[in-house]
Amino acid sequence: MAQADVIDATHRPLIEEAGPGRPETHAPPLAPPSLGTQILVFVFAFLALTIDGTDMMFLSYALMSLKKDFGLDNFQAGTLASFTLAGMALGGIFSGWCCDRYGRVRTITWSIAVFSIFTALLGFTENYWQFAILRFLGSLGLGAVYSSSFILMSEYMPAKYRSTILGSVMTGYTMGFIVAAFLSGQIIPNHGWRPLFFVAIIPVVFCLFMRRLIPEPASWVAAKEKEKISASIMPDKKQESGFALLLKDRDTRFIFILWIVISFFLQFGYYGVSNWVPAYLEHELSMNFKSMTNYMIGSYVAMFLGKILAGIAGDVFGRRVVYLAGALATAGCLYLLLKYQTPDNIIYMLTGFGFVYGLTIGVMSTYITESFATKVRGMAVGISYNAGRIGGAIAPATIGLIATNWSIGLGLFSVCAAYLITGLVAGLFIRDRMYDPQREA
Repeated sequence: MAQADVIDATHRPLIEEAGPGRPETHAPPLAPPSLGTQILVFVFAFLALTIDGTDMMFLSYALMSLKKDFGLDNFQAGTLASFTLAGMALGGIFSGWCCDRYGRVRTITWSIAVFSIFTALLGFTENYWQFAILRFLGSLGLGAVYSSSFILMSEYMPAKYRSTILGSVMTGYTMGFIVAAFLSGQIIPNHGWRPLFFVAIIPVVFCLFMRRLIPEPASWVAAKEKEKISASIMPDKKQESGFALLLKDRDTRFIFILWIVISFFLQFGYYGVSNWVPAYLEHELSMNFKSMTNYMIGSYVAMFLGKILAGIAGDVFGRRVVYLAGALATAGCLYLLLKYQTPDNIIYMLTGFGFVYGLTIGVMSTYITESFATKVRGMAVGISYNAGRIGGAIAPATIGLIATNWSIGLGLFSVCAAYLITGLVAGLFIRDRMYDPQREA
């Protein structure tokens, strides 16, 4: 029997069984990681996402101060957030390739170092372009950490509780929002916006400490070993790139394109809200800065709980149902908030909105990682999720442009449509649990 036949015979069951609608139930099971390792991975990912979310929201709270110091209009202020999202998109796409080639843990730690250093340098900037360029460079790391973290978690956690655990770890990003709101409320009114960004250098210490404690997932290690064996048996055979493998199968390609669309509209809505709601509360509802940050902390605490509930509900009712319900509820609650808020009910409306705002994000990490096989998961998730950041990059500038000509509130109505679209596309076309990230294929 020829060598090529040996390889084909070895892998044919996985190729024939795996695919969208054909779960990896026949892929060989891998030894589960120890509970201690799983706890370490959870803490690592939670802290990484907390740092990521904190850094992301620093700009939102410094935005009004930056407008004043640099003499920016609403459109220019919005483009600073767009530079952030553009950098996150490119960094996240590149991180997918890095995750598949170099490992999930290594990609996360170096990405944290990149955005910590460049964010700290923002405190020294003197004009719009200096700030924009450094923000873009730092955001390369921001985007990489987010998608790499939920890939790592999905490959460590058991299928039975995966959505619950990933929903819980995604609250780290919301915890970052809370930390950013608290630090901003304490630092900006008393010391200005520059010291806020200096704080971002602290996570570099975290990178150096945690890097050696977390092993790479067994499924990734097994996939790399399989590549090495294949290359040693057939050294002259050209290895297909991860992107070529991703596009090779028609069904996988279709799911990949759908996730780009879903991510585009989700992130248009998500980052449109996160970048402009603080300004909306401060400028159009005339809240003072400290009151606004306190209101946002309450909203983020509700989002924290929403993400946990979304994870639990995802394991009970399915990822697709929860994602669809969360998207529709977010669109509806935002409409009510913009249309019917009053000084007496704004705190309750913000709390309710914060809760439903967390549902889609809480379940998406499990939903998307279970849509692709291990050998292309990093590339597929990295590209599809982060290509969707184009929507996030467009949103702040779009809302800023509408705000310049009309009002911030009117700009935020476009977010409602984005949430309707992302929910309907996912609900109509993306099945639950196509692949098990703890299996090797």
